[in-house]
Amino acid sequence: MIFKHQYFLGKCANYVPGWDCHGLPIEQQVEKDFKTEQHKLPPEKRRNLNALEFRDRCYKHAQKFIHIQRAEFLELGVVGDYDHPYKTYQYAFEASIYEMLCIAAQKGLLKQRFKPVYWSWACQSALAEAEVEYQDKQSDSIFVAFRLEEQAGQFLKEEAHFSTQNIPSHFSVVIWTTTPWTLPANVALALKPKTTYAITSKGHIIALELAQKLLDQGILEGEIIGSFASDLLEHKRAINPLNQRFSLVVLGDHVSLEEGSGAVHTAPGHGEEDYHLGLLYNLEVLVPVDDRGCYNEEILQKKLLPEAFLGKHVLKSQPQILELLGEHLLHHKIITHSYPHCWRTHEPILYRATTQWFILMDTPFLQADGSLKTLREVALEALESVDFYPKQGKNRLKAMIEQRPDWCVSRQRNWGVPMAFFLDKKTQEPLLEEAILKHIKQTFKEQGCNVWWELSIAELLPPEFKHLAPTLEKNTHILDVWFDSGSTFKAVCEERLGVYPSDLVLEGSDQHRGWFQSSLLLSCIKHSKAPFKAVLTHGFTVDAKGHKMSKSKGNVFSLEEVLKTYGSDILRLWVVMNDYQDNLSVSSAFFKQTSESYKKVRNTLRFLLANMEGLQTLTPMQDLGLIDRWILALSSKVFTQVQGHFKNFDFVKGLQKLLSFMANELSGIYLDICKDSLYCAFEKDPKRLAIQTTMLHLAHQLCFTLAPILTYTIEEVFTHASDLFKEVALEGGGVFDLKEPLLFEGDQALKILENFKRPLEVRALFSEALDSLKKEKKIKTSLELELGFKNPKDLKFPYYEEWLMVSAVGSLQTKEPLLEGEGFSLYLASKHKCPRCWQFSSVDQENICPRCTEVLKKSACKV
Repeated sequence: MIFKHQYFLGKCANYVPGWDCHGLPIEQQVEKDFKTEQHKLPPEKRRNLNALEFRDRCYKHAQKFIHIQRAEFLELGVVGDYDHPYKTYQYAFEASIYEMLCIAAQKGLLKQRFKPVYWSWACQSALAEAEVEYQDKQSDSIFVAFRLEEQAGQFLKEEAHFSTQNIPSHFSVVIWTTTPWTLPANVALALKPKTTYAITSKGHIIALELAQKLLDQGILEGEIIGSFASDLLEHKRAINPLNQRFSLVVLGDHVSLEEGSGAVHTAPGHGEEDYHLGLLYNLEVLVPVDDRGCYNEEILQKKLLPEAFLGKHVLKSQPQILELLGEHLLHHKIITHSYPHCWRTHEPILYRATTQWFILMDTPFLQADGSLKTLREVALEALESVDFYPKQGKNRLKAMIEQRPDWCVSRQRNWGVPMAFFLDKKTQEPLLEEAILKHIKQTFKEQGCNVWWELSIAELLPPEFKHLAPTLEKNTHILDVWFDSGSTFKAVCEERLGVYPSDLVLEGSDQHRGWFQSSLLLSCIKHSKAPFKAVLTHGFTVDAKGHKMSKSKGNVFSLEEVLKTYGSDILRLWVVMNDYQDNLSVSSAFFKQTSESYKKVRNTLRFLLANMEGLQTLTPMQDLGLIDRWILALSSKVFTQVQGHFKNFDFVKGLQKLLSFMANELSGIYLDICKDSLYCAFEKDPKRLAIQTTMLHLAHQLCFTLAPILTYTIEEVFTHASDLFKEVALEGGGVFDLKEPLLFEGDQALKILENFKRPLEVRALFSEALDSLKKEKKIKTSLELELGFKNPKDLKFPYYEEWLMVSAVGSLQTKEPLLEGEGFSLYLASKHKCPRCWQFSSVDQENICPRCTEVLKKSACKV
């Protein structure tokens, strides 16, 4: 709709449909389908797919659903260049993605690091922040005692302040964790710097601020007998009760005093903050967990756990971990809390140190002006020049950029763009020779990136570097799919359309952590500015109760069924009649309501179209009646306001304004007034022709305004429109040839609107009086009435008879009024009802009124 609205405003809005084709969802479906195939075969004929076979199946799966979605988009009336879409598996697109990766590497912003990342054991791959969702999960909440080694305990006895002579024989730092499976990898205990810690009569060490709470809740026993400053224990050692390995006491600002014990179990291989603290204290990084989420050989090599744990899944091993803790497990309960899950498998993820490739957020790189700035700084500065709809989206994206860690862009999968770097076998450093990178990019552009799997290193190297082949190995990682989508500004907007930055990007609100962010970061790496001028976000569809839709819940609403029952115009109308920036509830009832609104719009258009029939030439604006010019002045004002709302992407407010005008002033006043002239006046009566001209202009304004939303309906209007209407409204033969309509604006229009304030007030007061008379069953229609004004100034407006649709208007009469209104009196009509036009203007009941007599003479017709 936004695209079509911009198009109708005369902009060259070139929409290129596109599909992100790589990634985990397709891989999972291909794996599932292949597994089903294999189960149908006898065991001796079953096999595994190699990388190239797997990629080919993924490619075909993506193709299949592109064809399906393309057909759906066309049925929805989404206008675009469907003959030349972009697909991220296209050779040129893959080459562009790879070039973007090389740019990041050459600017020093791509590095290989061994550090903790989100790890999906179900997918056996690292995940980016955008691929993580939070769900409630039940976890073991435990408090564990790590006994200080004897030398540290003796030191504490001498240096701490005690209020009693009964000092415990040993001391234990108490930690709290909800991930017992990480305890085997513990190498340190973190206390908060410059903080007072309490010692209980049982020898337990906890933050003084939390101590009484832990005692009152029965988590710990005893009473507070001593205290000391946390810095006192720095570099002292405690003993891990699981494996008797030493655990260094360290200080960390991340330690919270809001919950827990004030001491944090630290495993640099399983936590971002732990990892950074480990760098500061040169801590060992233990990762006794394999890709599948199971304990690996490291538990035996480093004596972290008994052999019985080898190969066991860490999340299923926690009861045995708790059992091993014995008396050192001080407290245990099950809690429900928010925990990160894989966005595709919906399984809980692990935080696990692996060797991955990262886009660095805080490494300075050279800017065009010669200064050095970090990617985080550049991205935050770039956001200041971007408009957001709604405005709060800016703060949301800004906060995410401020807080995000380095971007892990490597994946341990097969369906994606390879991170095609050659690594030195000895140092594992990437070979970033520009000639090599350009050669690989050109090879991808000509043959596709499958060559990374098909060709040898020597075959992939340019001639002058082939001698290096024996010393090199291929990097086996592929790129994060968000890197693919983030490169669209380059592959499509810059290289294909020659447009950068784009005027607008729009997606669901979840893309603040996905596409919006990845494209912003990559554009800032390449150009140090945002790839878009504006960002618009919308909500998601939920069921009638506001619940997220899913097939398992049985509350999914079929798009195909909506289109079949209601059509795409009603679907679009439903979207813009609601606040699409929030979640939209979907149900048959909502579509029925929208359908009723649609019928009213359609009926108004049909009425206008039908009553323009026979109009051959337009009446000049200056020859239109005053009421005609009033409705055109008002409709032009409304048109301008609606277009203003649409330009700000506020379709809801714009459509509300338009529908209110159509229901009240247009249908409720003007079209009702016009029926007498349209149906009863002579066909060529100048007043009737003026009304028809006015209706043509109104229809043109409505069609132009509604075309982005009710595209098929407006197309249908022009299949039934007169030649004159087509000539005025179209430059060609269809809805996409609409001209911008003529508007009645300026001082004269403003004066007319000002002069109609009093008639509108009178009409509102008259309508109240009319309703009262109808309820009392004194009259059936307004035509049975005559109106007398109490103030002669009101008679200056000479059109009250048709404006109020009464039989006569004048001063107060001598006869008894039927009703006293505010500023006027109402009387029963003094003449008789005309059997042709139904106005009370006949001298007797048998004959038609003088006007109708004249019309029939001209028409040579009989009653």
